[in-house]
Amino acid sequence: MAIIERSVTYFSEGDRLAGVVYLPAESQGPVPGVVLCHGFTAIKELILPDYGRAFAEAGFAALAFDYRGFGESEGPRGRLIARRQIDDIRNSVTFIGTLPEVDPQRIGLWGTSYGAANVIVAAAEDPRVKCVTAQVGFADGGRRSRERPPAETAPMRAMIEEERKKRVLTNEPTMVEPLQLLSDPETVAFFMEARKSLPALSQPISMEFLESTMEHRPIEAAAKLAGCPLLVVAAELDTLTPAADSEALYDAANEPKRLVILPGIRHYEIYSGEPLRRSSAEAVAWFKAHLA
Repeated sequence: MAIIERSVTYFSEGDRLAGVVYLPAESQGPVPGVVLCHGFTAIKELILPDYGRAFAEAGFAALAFDYRGFGESEGPRGRLIARRQIDDIRNSVTFIGTLPEVDPQRIGLWGTSYGAANVIVAAAEDPRVKCVTAQVGFADGGRRSRERPPAETAPMRAMIEEERKKRVLTNEPTMVEPLQLLSDPETVAFFMEARKSLPALSQPISMEFLESTMEHRPIEAAAKLAGCPLLVVAAELDTLTPAADSEALYDAANEPKRLVILPGIRHYEIYSGEPLRRSSAEAVAWFKAHLA
């Protein structure tokens, strides 16, 4: 199916967001809409075009966007804070519903990695969201720290406390290279390669990210989806957001729900080749079942 790609802008909490809408070129009346929500420091040009085009080819309108402070969107640079991103998602739901090609009563959310955690919380808060796909996400951003001996986490907790004081006294958050905070070899390799064509991915982020992530508990929101259909997609060999987290999210949610674990792949391998095709096909089928 032929598709149309259109650049758009709209506002979230006073800042202009930049996005791209993917539309089926031929449709009979308004179609369901899906808001695509990215992960850690990512921008709309990375990965999302593959999913946006897959959804448009299946008859959906899809909106990819840059969170405030990232990519082409306005706002203080690099403030990767879950609450801000969830507000951006909800404002994106409002925006996609204003498009004449979209039925505002049939809007879903698709999120990957950090975005998977965000869409679960956004859907639990916003009854306009009628369906969710959460891919390679985490269940509780602070669980690993809480499970470690207090002596091991004391330096990090002290650093977070000092950073909190600095922000209120100076209004100057400490900015760091993102790969200093997520420094596992797979993440470093993935982003260093992606930065060759997308240098905006080098945007420093504020240390607030640590505190925000430790307080981010989508598993609590999953239990509050109140019948909003949830598809959870995991990568079997994922060490960044283990499949066990996806299983926990699935267990916490009410029906209708579905859990898909893609065998033999790691976190970033879901974004190319057969895993990309399978993950997009699973999401398309889920949205067709619950939004069409």
